[in-house]
Amino acid sequence: MHLTPEQVSAFQEAVYRYYNLYGRDLPWRKTDDPYHIVISEIMLQQTQVERVMPKYTQFIALFPDFLSLAQAALKDVLLVWQGLGYNRRALALVRTAYIVSSEYGGVLPQAPEELAKLPGIGKTTAASIYVFAFNKPAVFIETNIRRVFIHQFFEGKETVSDREILSLVEETMDIANPRLWYHALMDYGSMLKKIIQNPNRKSSHYRKQPPFEGSDRQVRGEILRILLKDSSISLSDIEQNISIASRRLKKNLDQLEHEGFIKERGGTYTIS
Repeated sequence: MHLTPEQVSAFQEAVYRYYNLYGRDLPWRKTDDPYHIVISEIMLQQTQVERVMPKYTQFIALFPDFLSLAQAALKDVLLVWQGLGYNRRALALVRTAYIVSSEYGGVLPQAPEELAKLPGIGKTTAASIYVFAFNKPAVFIETNIRRVFIHQFFEGKETVSDREILSLVEETMDIANPRLWYHALMDYGSMLKKIIQNPNRKSSHYRKQPPFEGSDRQVRGEILRILLKDSSISLSDIEQNISIASRRLKKNLDQLEHEGFIKERGGTYTIS
């Protein structure tokens, strides 16, 4: 699908019109500090804006730059992270901060290819950081953006690939101010979520989120919460607090240790 210049102009005008009237006032939109943008983009990967806002402010206050985060104890970082879920992102942030501090002199690299190599930052997040931190044009899709383009340009089509959407994202981008354009797109998509049936279900990449309740992810989160309350705790004490089969508990403990969250010495577990 290719759009005429008139179609592109009309689409941009509609999105900007909504944004100028109803754009969200979000703290990470008031800065172009690359560190602040990295924190916000990682937090927003799998967590709703409303839950991120207070945590983002608290996190930045406690760890104001890459060096302070790189030098922080993992336990302190995880304590702030509680409530955001997907704790691997917090661990990835600490590792990214260490790399930026030790290998880049505390200055975030600008090239998306370099950004994508950092822990927890894949191709999509690298592109979004490139846009929001440096106001440089890059093509990427997230949930709200996907919703906008499927609703606007693929009405009646049952299955839409990200490749089809990406070509339109590139074609309609405001090259002069990509940061503002993506803010507007995301807010337009957030609005659509409230008034229409989710068009993202038409995406060939749509996957329903597996239930959290009773999952191993919930078990690992509970293990970390227990360990954050005590400096060290034995396996038998953990078993008393989590009512699951010993084999399953041990599997999750082993995974947390493998990922670098915890350490085990003589049957006692601590945060790494």
